[in-house]
This record gives sequence, C-alpha cells and structure tokens, in this order.
Amino acid sequence: MKLAFSTLGCPNWDLKDIFTTAKDLGYKGVEIRGVSRDIYAPSMKAFTEDMEQTKAELKRLGIEISMFTSAATLAMHSAKEESIAEAKDYIDLAQSMGVPFVRVLSTDKTYCDGGDIELLKSQLEKVADYANGKGVTVLLESSGLMVDTKKLANVLDEVGGPCGALWDVHHPYRFGDEKITETIDNLGDRIKYVHLKDSVISGCAPQYKMMGSGDIPLDTAILTLLKNGYDGFFTLEWVKRWNKDLEEPGIVFAQYINYMKKFA
Repeated sequence: MKLAFSTLGCPNWDLKDIFTTAKDLGYKGVEIRGVSRDIYAPSMKAFTEDMEQTKAELKRLGIEISMFTSAATLAMHSAKEESIAEAKDYIDLAQSMGVPFVRVLSTDKTYCDGGDIELLKSQLEKVADYANGKGVTVLLESSGLMVDTKKLANVLDEVGGPCGALWDVHHPYRFGDEKITETIDNLGDRIKYVHLKDSVISGCAPQYKMMGSGDIPLDTAILTLLKNGYDGFFTLEWVKRWNKDLEEPGIVFAQYINYMKKFA
C-alpha cells in the first residue's frame, strides 16, 4: 500500500522538512500543493534551477512526488485562459520531474455550485491533448461539478486521452449524497489516485477530523479499492493551509500512518 500526504497539511514547512518527515514516518510519496509561502509549484526554485538536486534528494530518501496539484478550474469561464496555462505549466513540470499525475478541477468549490460542463469537456480535451506523449496523466477531481461521479465518468469517457479520476472520497459522499459503493461502481478503473480525509457535519458545514474520528465510511472505500486491485496512492489531504485551526501536521501525519496499518 502506497501512502502519501499533501503539502496542504504542512503550510509552514520547507521542502527539506517535508521530505525528511515523509521518509521518517514511512510514507512513499508526497503530493505537492504549495511549499511554505509558495503555492505555484512550476515557479519554485526547487523545481526550476534546483530541479536536479531535488531529484537527487528524492532518490536518496527513497520517496517520490506522487502528484503535482494544480488549481486549474476547467469549468469556469472566468478562468478560461489562465486555467489552461496553469495546467500546461504543471504538465511540463511533471514531465521534467518524472511525476505521473497532475490534478485539475472543474470549479473552485468542493461542492456543486456553478460551472459549465460543456466548457469543462472542451478545456479538458485541450489539456489532455497537451499531455499526450509526455508520460503525464491528467486527473479530474471528484469535487465541484464532479461530485456527481456519473458525470465525472461520462466526461472522462467523452474526452479520452491521458485522463483519469482523482477520487476525493470525502466530497461525493459529503456533498453529493453518494454511497461509497455507488461512487466506486460509477468510476471503476478510471480511479487513478485517491484523497482521504474525515469529517463530521457541524451546523451546515463539514468539520474536518483526523482519520477515523469522523463519519465518512473510509474503511469501506479503502477495503473495496484494495479488493478491486487498486494499487495507487492513498493520500491524506489535510487542509491546514486553508484552515489554520486544524491539528498540527506532525500529529496528523503520524496518526494517518498508524490508522492505515490495519489495511497493509
């Protein structure tokens, strides 16, 4: 079982802290979504002028970058050009670093609120065409318009090319009222990457919790994926960059490793 954490969970750490913590705790990968004050990976020194040193350090530690996570929102007319440009920047970076996946979004919301699905298809097709032949798969996340995973599956099938699904287990269940088994049936082998996080509802909004402390059926998701032969990353997405009140990364990253041991 391959475990990773997103750097959303450690917004105050530098890359050295991120990589060494991953190694020390037994993670196989790190998902890059911002490092310290920098959010745009293609412009970071570690992935431009210091790229070869970064590759060497990853090799020395025996870990990998599991995915570069863009903020490209392909279903939003207000971000039409910049989202294509961002997705292309991330694809170029992933190719240069030998990273297999780049994340894109439909909208900038976790739940379904706006967005144009026809624009999404058109934009994703452009991004997929750009990624073709570069050894990079573009992953459309199950958030925003895509919390309805039947729609997500249909979009991927219509677009084709080097595309797949990033299944954020939380969002279709919490915001789309989908059962875990329903989502897996909808997406099937389109699932190339998995985000895990737990929550409870507090008022009208989710309150994020450490693994097993909420009411998301995480065990069902993990066990069913493993039974079906999924061999990709299970990545903890602890959204501390956006919510400073969440528990500290050192605690949460260690707890995730311990929680996931029962599935190994």
